[in-house]
Amino acid sequence: MTAYFIQAFIYLCAAVIAVPLAKRFGLGSVLGYLIAGVVIGPIVGLVGSETNTLQHFAEFGVVMMLFLVGLELEPRMLWDMRNKLMGLGGLQIGLTTAVIMAAGIHFGLGWSVAFTVGLIFALSSTAIVLQTFSEKNLSKTEGGKNAFSVLLFQDIAVIPMLALIPLLALPELVEKAQTLVSLAAEHNEELSLVAELPGWAYGITVLLAISSVVVGGHYLSRPLFRYVASSGLREIFTATALMLVIGIAALMSLVGLSPALGTFLAGVVLANSEFRHQLESNIEPFKGLLLGLFFITVGAGIDFGVLASNIGPVLGITAGVMLVKALILLVLAFIFRIKNSDRWLFALSLAQAGEFGFVLLSYTVQNHVIPTDLAQMLSLVVALSMFLTPGLFIFFDKVILPRYEESENKPEADEITERGTVIIAGIGRFGQMVNRFLVANKIKTVVLDQSVDQVANLRKINVKSFYGDATQPDLLHTAGIEDASMLVIAIDNNERAVELTKYIKRTYPKVMIFARAFDRGHHFELKHAGADFIVSETYHSALELGKEALIALGVHPFKAEQKKATLRELELCYKDSLYEMWKENSEDSKYSTHYRNLFIELETAIAKAMKSEHLDEQARVERGWTPPPKDYQKHMNQNK
Repeated sequence: MTAYFIQAFIYLCAAVIAVPLAKRFGLGSVLGYLIAGVVIGPIVGLVGSETNTLQHFAEFGVVMMLFLVGLELEPRMLWDMRNKLMGLGGLQIGLTTAVIMAAGIHFGLGWSVAFTVGLIFALSSTAIVLQTFSEKNLSKTEGGKNAFSVLLFQDIAVIPMLALIPLLALPELVEKAQTLVSLAAEHNEELSLVAELPGWAYGITVLLAISSVVVGGHYLSRPLFRYVASSGLREIFTATALMLVIGIAALMSLVGLSPALGTFLAGVVLANSEFRHQLESNIEPFKGLLLGLFFITVGAGIDFGVLASNIGPVLGITAGVMLVKALILLVLAFIFRIKNSDRWLFALSLAQAGEFGFVLLSYTVQNHVIPTDLAQMLSLVVALSMFLTPGLFIFFDKVILPRYEESENKPEADEITERGTVIIAGIGRFGQMVNRFLVANKIKTVVLDQSVDQVANLRKINVKSFYGDATQPDLLHTAGIEDASMLVIAIDNNERAVELTKYIKRTYPKVMIFARAFDRGHHFELKHAGADFIVSETYHSALELGKEALIALGVHPFKAEQKKATLRELELCYKDSLYEMWKENSEDSKYSTHYRNLFIELETAIAKAMKSEHLDEQARVERGWTPPPKDYQKHMNQNK
């Protein structure tokens, strides 16, 4: 028992040290886990023979991940993806398998071995790619969506691969099966419901298993979760979620199917369930820990001895596989019209081999399709390609993406033919409201925005605006900044808003600057830069919502309005002192302490003010205020 505690401590300690460091240096958590595994495994030797066994356990993190992915996909969404699933995914696997098979035959492999190797290397790492997409907010990009379609098809394709591989067994390896007993022993001991069944019975069993997942998930899961939820015990709900995932994975394994695909299917079935979000929150921590453990075992499992004796072939095969896959993916990106940086994201993110490669390699050895020594070398190729994948994402971030951003053909700034009393920089939601109010009061405005789409949309509704960067002096000169009375700054970039304020106050001191602040710190920066009036973008709307919340909870409308006014007055009283403290200690913890103390004083002052008899008396005699509404929704409708 002590040995298990020590091993667990080593793995967790390595993750705790390496992953935050990797994140701090912009390397991503996946590379952090891989580095941690290399350090505690091949380099230091703190872990050893248990790594392979632990890796099989950690692979369950991939199963959980696909269950969570399935929860995000409604069946209709999956149907809508059918073209990309079959088109992109099918072509990627087909072309990659064909090219790698041809290369294998060229270098002397038999056609069946070369074909199997092609199937293995056609798969990519679902765990690494989706985890990195999530961390870098790339899931919603065009490249990310297409990459997900390919990964999903690959996971589905594992099923026919598992069915096909045993048919490719080499006679000479079958004759030498006794030499592989130690490798296959673990697999031979696994339970199976289909091991001795004929083909027709195997097909019926598989269909029954899949049907039970779909039908049970649709009809039985809701009563089960309602029953468990009625207990009010969160740990039992967590146990139920784990029971569901583990049970489906076990069922799929018993009938010879991919556990990951089974749980993904269950997730899709439960995507419309009212318990979906609770399931996500319960499974997510286990998924994260197991995926991290899986990546550590990949790093720890790299055999530097085998790598050293085969350094040339391993590096060559790794580079060749990643290059072939990237080129094929680029070609497909052109065919399916994936544009600009998304094309490179799509190609680079899927260029590696995947975690299912380890499963398939073990399966091929068990079924006498690939020799053991070749399988060991190919396992190194799979691990090394996965290890290099975070570097490809860094290459995309640092090299590819900036070049596309710099070379993006942006239109030239519009020729501004009008002059106005007020220049509005930024015409998003905030700027639109300001412009609408000023124009309605016969104030002439000149509107500037750096978004071509936004300018085009405004012109469709007869709001005349001009494309251009309001922070450029030449454009401001063309817009008539010398003759303007006011500049309204409503651009989204905080730093550029502050720099624009400084420039205007330095160059055109007579121009008043009214600016929108993102938060309190940005408010102080704009004030320090010289802005004449600043409003925080959510301040007044938050106060209004708070007032309406009080009314809905039974507070008299007049008293709610007075509480709101009291809060606003006290905030104004403290604002100057906060600003002075910010100027003196903007980078010091004293400012945070001072702000916290003032916040406490603010709460105390509001409480005292609300107890004032003067306010209560004034509330009773004030005219024009009705009692608290009995029907709050009716009250809200009347206020609209």
